[in-house]
Amino acid sequence: MTVAGVVSWFAYTAIQTDTPPAGTDRQALPRYTRRGRTRWTCVHRLSTANQHGTLNSCSSLRSLVSQHAVSAAQEILAIVAGDPFAVMNTVGLIAFALVGSSKAIREEFDLLGITTVGLAMAFAGGVTRDLLVVREPLALQSPAEITLGFIGVGLAIALQGVLRSPDDHPVTLIADAIGLAAFTTTGAIVATAADVSAFGIVAIATINAVGGGALADVLLDRPPFILFEDFYASCAVVGGTAYLVVTTAGGAGVVAASICAVVTVAVRLVAVTYDWALPTVQGLGLGR
Repeated sequence: MTVAGVVSWFAYTAIQTDTPPAGTDRQALPRYTRRGRTRWTCVHRLSTANQHGTLNSCSSLRSLVSQHAVSAAQEILAIVAGDPFAVMNTVGLIAFALVGSSKAIREEFDLLGITTVGLAMAFAGGVTRDLLVVREPLALQSPAEITLGFIGVGLAIALQGVLRSPDDHPVTLIADAIGLAAFTTTGAIVATAADVSAFGIVAIATINAVGGGALADVLLDRPPFILFEDFYASCAVVGGTAYLVVTTAGGAGVVAASICAVVTVAVRLVAVTYDWALPTVQGLGLGR
């Protein structure tokens, strides 16, 4: 009996299904009975188990289950490491939920308001992106997405008790730059997979990056700052263009994603450091 078989039987007894999973020999394994919430007690069937060369003690079974869990976790990490979308999406959700919640905390919103603004900033851009490429929003497909958003909200609340003025603290500004870069990259990846035009790739990358911040500002009862101040959405445009150039030149998707993220976050941090801003008509001397 393999470790996978052990885990299958372990899951079978835990959820009390009618029949064991296919390929699992019920009589070949020790049976487990749950007592309380977390304690598991083994009822030995040593003679039967030994005939099949399987486990003959609770400690051995727990050891193998633990090994399998570690192995599964390593496999998941390997998958995530090899999937730039998963990595960028995770980073972006946590970072933007943190930034949006910090803005709401500054405006003295209650906990529901803080959570609403944080999640809106984290998910609005991605939902808009998915609708533009005609697919079910990722935020509605997996509870893990919402969990990541709540992690960002929790971090914002925690930072409020540690940092002075956390909404404009360097930690928050850096998190915002990282979130902007991450969502610019995920937008470009999704747009490329949807086979849209070159303009569409840059546009969707930008919308994915700034859509959440725009909605957060509306919820905060102020005009979206990306439309009249700071060098923000332009960073996403630059990053999306970098992704397009690399893929057009034949670069691998992972390479394009990495360059997009690095370019976006670098341009944003430089813009914050040197107070970059696009000129207005009045600033150009053309307004009355």
